[in-house]
Amino acid sequence: MSSSSTAPATDFLASVGWPVRTERLLLRRATPEDTSATWEVRRQPSVGQWITSAPATFEEYAVYAAQPGWADRTLVVELDGRVVGDLMLSVEDSWAQTEIRERAVACQANLGWCLHPDVQGRGLATEAVGGLLRICFEELALRRVTADCFAANEASWRLMERMGMRREAHTVRDSLHRSGAWLDGYSYALLAEEYRANGH
Repeated sequence: MSSSSTAPATDFLASVGWPVRTERLLLRRATPEDTSATWEVRRQPSVGQWITSAPATFEEYAVYAAQPGWADRTLVVELDGRVVGDLMLSVEDSWAQTEIRERAVACQANLGWCLHPDVQGRGLATEAVGGLLRICFEELALRRVTADCFAANEASWRLMERMGMRREAHTVRDSLHRSGAWLDGYSYALLAEEYRANGH
């Protein structure tokens, strides 16, 4: 079996009623005006050590954030009007055999998140990811979501487990960290029926 692929360029998030509010947070689609605020979060050392792309300067980050597709899959997290983090929601095709491939188009998503360190420890990441899952399963009617992290990123995988996600894979020294070390990785997933069974 081959791995899933990112779905063709379509604005899958357009059908969501933005902004989405949780108890304390506002989730909305990223715009070019959010570049400085999301850079302020991502340039924090405790955030940058785990995220996929951590440009060294604002200028490099601005180029990264201007890439086609970045805004299509990025949401910002606001607390009291301040951007305190961002979320990634990348809608993908599931793997399927050729004859029924059309039934697997844009039916799942890969997720990611980061929050500014000065708002961590207050349950805001749990609240933000809970809102993200609600968007995936209730607004977009996806059948499955996945998320990946370095095994050493305990805060991230513990959050996934709090959200009811299952660890599906533990890969051994397959992920190259920017420190130069090969690290273990974890993959988690959640099905729509599991989400509902968890009381949502």
